[in-house]
Amino acid sequence: MNSAPLSGLYTPSLSLLTDLYQVTMAYGYWQQGLQDREAVFHLYFRRPPFNGGYAIAAGLAYAVDFLENLRFSDDDLAYLGSLQSAKGGVMFPPEFLAYLRDLTFTCDVDAVAEGTVVFGHEPLIRVQGPLLQAQLVETALLTLVNFQTLIATKASRVREAAGTDTVLEFGLRRAQGVDGGLSASRAAYLGGADATSNVLAGQRFGIPVKGTHAHSWVMAFEEEEAAFRAYAKAFPDDSVFLVDTYDTLEGVRHAIKVARELRAAGHELGGIRLDSGDLAYLSREARALLNEAGFENVRIVASNDLEENLITSLKLQGAKIDTWGIGTQLVTAYDQPALGGVYKLAALRKPDDSGWDFTIKLSEQLAKTSIPGILQVRRYESEKGQLRADMLYNVAEPLPEHLTIIDPVDATRRRPVRPDATYRELLEPIFRRGQLVHQLPTLQESRQRAHREVLSLDPSIRRFLNPHTYPVGLEETLNTFRTNLILEKRPLRPA
Repeated sequence: MNSAPLSGLYTPSLSLLTDLYQVTMAYGYWQQGLQDREAVFHLYFRRPPFNGGYAIAAGLAYAVDFLENLRFSDDDLAYLGSLQSAKGGVMFPPEFLAYLRDLTFTCDVDAVAEGTVVFGHEPLIRVQGPLLQAQLVETALLTLVNFQTLIATKASRVREAAGTDTVLEFGLRRAQGVDGGLSASRAAYLGGADATSNVLAGQRFGIPVKGTHAHSWVMAFEEEEAAFRAYAKAFPDDSVFLVDTYDTLEGVRHAIKVARELRAAGHELGGIRLDSGDLAYLSREARALLNEAGFENVRIVASNDLEENLITSLKLQGAKIDTWGIGTQLVTAYDQPALGGVYKLAALRKPDDSGWDFTIKLSEQLAKTSIPGILQVRRYESEKGQLRADMLYNVAEPLPEHLTIIDPVDATRRRPVRPDATYRELLEPIFRRGQLVHQLPTLQESRQRAHREVLSLDPSIRRFLNPHTYPVGLEETLNTFRTNLILEKRPLRPA
């Protein structure tokens, strides 16, 4: 497994993996002498994807790799130096480019571990340090975390629908480009898939690789049976036959004939795959044929635009499918192609270094109004490890003796916290002054965490249709401060 998932693949500098306005703001901060003013940003999303009740945090390993290697190369600086203003002058002067040449990342970064169940408004990453640096990494962090969190969540939902069945990720050919395919394979495995067809992802991330054969293999032979026999000769212990090239049930009968030959030679057919048609009906009929022939252990693999809702429906129809190949719907997050994560400034050190100015971004919608402060997420759990509620609080201010959690969108929804309640803090130190201080878990460990955390949720939160809302709220004094800051910043308009 490659320990540098991002820089190990994209060997040139990735410092320009950003939007232009991040660089123009960086130049503006530098020009105004604000580049070293201490700032705090939070990366979060406002509501879970797919109209679901939760999300699975993913992408941190990529983000860590990016931040560890944040340097502007000569090629980067030459390109920035070539950019022109509207009137033909240089956009970035040589003095600023010299500053970027010497720039090293010195921020503190705290983050939620990959595989953690997370909810709307909760910071997944907190960046604290020089304003210019913390601003400059916004776009890269968002693209690295948004997509993988989205796909890991989708995979978790597929896993929920599939139960104990095997889930295979088959989506590379439909993925959004090379990195879309690799990132999706990684995130899908983290979220609950058992294996991938993506060989490069298998090499780089240590994910088990699985596959069958295509229709073209069958079409390359004059007869379907001959195609199966040839494949069995090549892979006597690893054959899964795609049986729907011509007639599905006739294909099953041909597979059974070759399976008998394999058994006579001391081998067993691994499975058959259904890729079209009425999967519920065909799988039941195929299972009956296989069982009647004495092949009860031959697995039935299904593919063809599957996702969690269709899997649920097929199971309700009595489908005899035990392996699910999920492609397009998973790797593209077909029903919601973006998470919508944001990165907002929440605090600035006062110019005289006497404390913090807490900042807020207002909106006509309270759900889109940001939360000021240097935020931590405290997760309360039952004695059996079941998740009870999450509280956001400002670590820069002391907590009161008696705690109350208030919904950030509806202040009438309040929940007192028992003094003896069990909790853990979700944001963990990752970087201190730009130095990595955290040993990242393996992908397998993050996958196990995701499995444990999803099971710690009440089934009402995991359900696909109208899930129950998990309680996430602001600590009461933070909520009061946020409300007062909104009133202070919002202009009064005469009636």
